Amino acid sequence: MSAKADLAIRGAVVISDGAYARDILIRDGRISALVEAGASAANREIDARGLLALPGMVDAHVHFNEPGRTDWEGWANGTRAAAAGGTTTVLDMPLNSVPPVLDGASFDVKKAAAEKASIVDFGLWGGLVDADPASLRELSERGAVGVKAFLCDSGVAEFPALHEEDLVPALRAAAGAGLVVALHCEDDALVREATARVRGEGTHDAAAWPLSRPPLVEIRAVAGACAAAREAGARIHIVHLSAMEALGAVGAARDMGTDVSVETCPHYLTFDESDLTRQGASLKCAPPIRDRRNRDGLWRALLDGKIDFVASDHSPCPPDLKASADMFAAWGGVAGAQSLLPAVFTGASARAGDALDVRKVAGFVVWRLAARPAKRFGLWPRKGAIAPGSDADVVLFDPDREWTLDAEASRTRGVDPYIGRSFRGKVVRTLVGGRTVYNERETVPNPARGRFIPRGEVAEG
Repeated sequence: MSAKADLAIRGAVVISDGAYARDILIRDGRISALVEAGASAANREIDARGLLALPGMVDAHVHFNEPGRTDWEGWANGTRAAAAGGTTTVLDMPLNSVPPVLDGASFDVKKAAAEKASIVDFGLWGGLVDADPASLRELSERGAVGVKAFLCDSGVAEFPALHEEDLVPALRAAAGAGLVVALHCEDDALVREATARVRGEGTHDAAAWPLSRPPLVEIRAVAGACAAAREAGARIHIVHLSAMEALGAVGAARDMGTDVSVETCPHYLTFDESDLTRQGASLKCAPPIRDRRNRDGLWRALLDGKIDFVASDHSPCPPDLKASADMFAAWGGVAGAQSLLPAVFTGASARAGDALDVRKVAGFVVWRLAARPAKRFGLWPRKGAIAPGSDADVVLFDPDREWTLDAEASRTRGVDPYIGRSFRGKVVRTLVGGRTVYNERETVPNPARGRFIPRGEVAEG
């Protein structure tokens, strides 16, 4: 007779590779079985009747900035925001922390900081600033999820951009180390030219920001990145795509066999230029938030599968760095880890119209926010699924709840542009490895027990 489960989540509709009513049995931090209601005993139970059970979201793009800029957003605070939004695994970017993660030693420093403070599981990106194979091997050996490179100024002096002539050699070196390369795709020369033109006209308000980084900035950089990846035999991932026209180059590259994936972000799917004009620097980011036509185009591409998944690009800063009336002087970064799941579920529900089926929308969200990023970065099926053997990362979600985020509930240290935003669908409870890390009904004591998840074999699909 098998041992009794540690925990049973009872009565929920499980959304993972389908939708079905099952009790979820958990033992030793993993899902041990999915059974018919009441078919097995457990030491503890959670009543989840009327809720959906989703696999924990995998946010593939966050900046928690610790060590070095912990006052901007550290592991403890950032992962509490993530947990409140239903994210159970974060993949942290290598810059904004000091030191940036550029080799084995700096990787170890950040990993130690995360292990002391994170309440959710985590993976780490390394940085790609040159074609040094030794540092890339060190990052790969430590289980880095991949490496990140900028094709324009990163915004911090300690993380230089890749020069155009270094792109192919750097991609080739990353491929040799077995690492996917995440690319910030904005053409540096075009950014400088457009910025000089806009600033020369004396404009520096919120409306000037997207004019300084027009869609062509992304189109040219994405096309160049895809061509370089094809030449180098590298796997690449385009981060935070904002210009829908840049997807043409991605589609062409895929047709030629290039291994390229694309993410967009909840702020590009939720806000448009009118929000940027109204809210100002809280929505300043690069590439910029664009007009409503572009936003709707990104949604069509996401629904059609041309965009692989959504990640928050959570990048807050102290409020005083957002306070400047000059948009070019304000820090660029949007706080959004807490609103990733609610924003995408709300937007997808609205686009379903009269044909809304919350289980189908939830299935779409699970694929784009959990399963797909886990597969792309070698974490699936440990992450991104509710299945026997997977980590017991479960989000109990009320798909019918309508609510508004207020300042008291926002958990980021930075300026949260989603405050005052209304959503459909509410995270009720989040579990990581079978442990509750967020419960809307009560305060949860949260010791830092998040685990480092190394890169595994990349799954197909």
